Amino acid sequence: MELNALLEIPVALPSHPRAVALLMAELAHAEPSLRRLTQIFCTDPALAARLLELANTPAFQAPRAICGVPEALALVGVPQLQTLVGSAALGTTSRSVPGVNLQQFWRYSLHTAKMARSLAGIVRHNPLAAYTAGLLHGLGELLIHLGHPERLVSINSLVGLFDPRRAALEQRLLGYGFGEVSAAMARRWQLPQMVVDALQYQHAPFDNSVYEPLAGVLHLAAWRAWAREAGWGDKELAVSFPAEVGLPLGLDIDMVLQQDSIDWTAHADASAYMV
Repeated sequence: MELNALLEIPVALPSHPRAVALLMAELAHAEPSLRRLTQIFCTDPALAARLLELANTPAFQAPRAICGVPEALALVGVPQLQTLVGSAALGTTSRSVPGVNLQQFWRYSLHTAKMARSLAGIVRHNPLAAYTAGLLHGLGELLIHLGHPERLVSINSLVGLFDPRRAALEQRLLGYGFGEVSAAMARRWQLPQMVVDALQYQHAPFDNSVYEPLAGVLHLAAWRAWAREAGWGDKELAVSFPAEVGLPLGLDIDMVLQQDSIDWTAHADASAYMV
């Protein structure tokens, strides 16, 4: 299946049921808390993506492309938010996306977003764009699973969902990896070009004709989040650290690991929804 055909598949990416419930409850208030809405939207990749897509439509006449949830919420009214959240697909069963552990997916995406924001702060890059890129970077994997359920069985048997080797394997077997799919989706949602480029080149930051630092930040953030999911110890971390990506950003392994302010014991379904 070609990439454009994959993008045309009429599927709804699943959202965390708890996030949807919390948003519906908040939006039912006479004056919903913008801070609370931001916190919850920023935990769910699918909801955040739909919000950004909506905010970037011509109807809102934004002076520039919107790259973050806080900016989007400043534009979109409560009735539109209620419609968006009320129509969200819920990831309630293991069959929502065959072959994907959605609890792990949500946790990993949130941790990547937080790490990307921290690293962006160090290198003086846009932390809002970094958080968005981290939160959305794996959405292409969900679409690939929904579009290629049979072929993904063999891929899943060889490498984990966000194993650093996975993108190359998907590229070889499918003709594209999940980063390329995430970027194509973000392009359709009219997200800023730097976010699209970061998603496109997250696995190989130097392959872009013009180096986008955000791609390097995302690469390092995803490495750290995956390493935690895989339970790597000091030896595995030292051996696998992508030093060539960190070098132009001025980041070494110690600087990256020092950003571990995340409560790694918190799961997506039990988190306090604080970002």
